[in-house]
Amino acid sequence: MKARIYRPARNAMQSGTANTKNWVLEFTQSRGRDVDPLMGWTSSADTQTQVRMSFPTKEAALEYAEEHGIEATVMIPKPRKPNIRPRGYGENFVPDRRVPWTH
Repeated sequence: MKARIYRPARNAMQSGTANTKNWVLEFTQSRGRDVDPLMGWTSSADTQTQVRMSFPTKEAALEYAEEHGIEATVMIPKPRKPNIRPRGYGENFVPDRRVPWTH
């Protein structure tokens, strides 16, 4: 069995970082999906792709994979750039602003 270990990215629709602190072990597909000829739905007999385990650290996930004989690939996350604004939202309406704020 092959698996990948990674830290999930944050949700693009929100600025929060929920569910990004843990490491995830996910199994990869061992074979392709089948298409049902009548309904057109895709299906697979591989139930391991439904398994998704989370671990507090990368080392814990690697240790689990080694104990159970799982061939794991670690994907290192790219560091996030700090998104610090020099001024707040209220500063947009200050009268001594250099460039006038308009709608």
